[in-house]
Amino acid sequence: MIKDILSDAEHRMSKVESILVSDFASLRAGRATPALLDKLTVDYYGTDTPVNQMANISCPEPRLIVIQPWDKSTVAAIEKAILKSDLGMTPNSDGTLIRLTVPQLTEETRRDLVKQCSKKTEESKVAVRNIRRDVNDSIKKLEKGKEVSEDEVKKGLDDAQKLTDKFIKRLDEIFANKEKEIMQV
Repeated sequence: MIKDILSDAEHRMSKVESILVSDFASLRAGRATPALLDKLTVDYYGTDTPVNQMANISCPEPRLIVIQPWDKSTVAAIEKAILKSDLGMTPNSDGTLIRLTVPQLTEETRRDLVKQCSKKTEESKVAVRNIRRDVNDSIKKLEKGKEVSEDEVKKGLDDAQKLTDKFIKRLDEIFANKEKEIMQV
């Protein structure tokens, strides 16, 4: 029973980790990547549609993103969505392709991005700790119901703490790598 609770907790904690990784991928770190456009949606015939579902997105150069819509009539709508977004980039279009030049980040912008990353990392840590709290509550309920022994409870609580520590350490490593990437000139 305790093993099931712990394996469920590990699964939930790994989801928190993957969400943090995807959030970090969509942050602009001075380098072009198609992931920058993951959260960008375009009004396509009355439906909000992600850009990556209506166009090919590539990065032929380190500072250039090229968007090639499958339907040429959507070029204007994609440009409008990019201008409305918080990407901080201006699209250049020739009617069939949209080119986005990723600007060089200033020192101040880099620090702000690191602060955003730090905040997201802290939120992820809180989520992991909340999962640990849920696990501890579940284990203590089993003890009150006399379903498991005191020793099993103690071992389960220790395992939950070790699991939490492992994921907190991994979140810190992910943050450190992203910080290094952002601060790199």
